[in-house]
Amino acid sequence: MAGGKGERLMPLTLNTPKPLLKIGNKPIIEYNTDHLAVSGIKHINITVNYLSDQIITYFKENNKHQINFNFIKESKSLGTIGALKLIERFNNDYILVMNADLLTNVNFEAIFNDFISKKGDALIATIPYKVNIPHGVVDTKAGFVTDLKEKPSYTYYSNAGIYIFKKECFDFIPENNFFDATDLIEILLAKRKKIVNYPILNYWLDIGKPEDFEKAQQDIKHLKF
Repeated sequence: MAGGKGERLMPLTLNTPKPLLKIGNKPIIEYNTDHLAVSGIKHINITVNYLSDQIITYFKENNKHQINFNFIKESKSLGTIGALKLIERFNNDYILVMNADLLTNVNFEAIFNDFISKKGDALIATIPYKVNIPHGVVDTKAGFVTDLKEKPSYTYYSNAGIYIFKKECFDFIPENNFFDATDLIEILLAKRKKIVNYPILNYWLDIGKPEDFEKAQQDIKHLKF
């Protein structure tokens, strides 16, 4: 998904789409397409909107893995997943969807194997965050104490922007409407579909802000894919 304007990274994205901003010696998105290719992915659909011709031209001129690229142009912003409705057909029963502005060395094969082994309808890759509470926590109900935990730790999971869907899940995406991945997940949950959680323990960075961009420039010097 590469259609966003990258407004928080202005002025870097004034004349360059965010996925083509270079981290080290190559664009953000190319780390992902290279990583996918090495993982065995042969067909990649890239949804584009802002400065889309630059992205299309780049991959037409730089396709060392001989990937079958298909570019889906949005005539208007369709959210993080709405543009998938513009794809005429999918070659596989399971579709990996990810944001183009991620820098990660996650094991895609491990994600897929976990999804298949758990017989999921969809999968969300997540980032686990452990929060240590420095005080005792009191649980209450109807004005009475039900439990007391001394300095507990909780683990929360944030959305990592990487998903796997059975292709029939896309039947719930409306045509030509703004629609985020979270909207689709909510529909699937309401229909009691099985959603797998895959916690990412590898390196992961969402390059959304200038400080993320600067961090990526340093991290890439030591990152192994």
